[in-house]
Amino acid sequence: MKEFLDILRNDHTDFDKGTLDDRLKNISPMELFKKWYQEAFEQQCISPNAMTVSTVGKNLMPSSRVVYLKELLEEGLVFYTNYESKKGKDIAENPQISAIFYWECLSRQIRVQGKVEKAPEFMADDYFASRPRGSQLGAWASKQSDVIADRAELEQELKKVEKRFEKQEVPRPPFWGGYLIRPTYIEFWQGRPSRLHDRICFEREDVKADSWKVSRRNP
Repeated sequence: MKEFLDILRNDHTDFDKGTLDDRLKNISPMELFKKWYQEAFEQQCISPNAMTVSTVGKNLMPSSRVVYLKELLEEGLVFYTNYESKKGKDIAENPQISAIFYWECLSRQIRVQGKVEKAPEFMADDYFASRPRGSQLGAWASKQSDVIADRAELEQELKKVEKRFEKQEVPRPPFWGGYLIRPTYIEFWQGRPSRLHDRICFEREDVKADSWKVSRRNP
């Protein structure tokens, strides 16, 4: 156990892969987001569109999971899921949400906080149609977050769905679609040596406001 604790405590990775210049305060946060995402993609960071999304339902217990960013709009960020899942139920009870991206290859992270709402159905239809057939069938087979007896139960549901949609296109389930995160807070974090990291934050009180208040914060 001591050896394990030593590994944790002695992992003092330093950060020296970039800086966050004050001139970036003059760029819109969504444009800066696009720029950072493009750089993460070009540098072949692992799963650059993976983000940890956190929700809080009526029980006030935070719940986090990793999902994939699939649309980046001027209004915000879009991911897709089962509306009847744990996250979907939390969102129905409380539309406040947070998300975080971490790109280790660049020593960067982006934090997003805001309000979430269902994305337009035409977007969900378009994206669902682009998914591999196996993923389409899986969306129908899985009652996401529900308890099941064993793996066999899930595989049996998949067989039923495969038979149901045999030799035809798989339509989008009515319980599956997109969520749009409208940010009220976006923080850009760049790791720096000696833990003196750069943090530039964009804030607005209303999701529909045009202007952002920009500040640099202590690490």
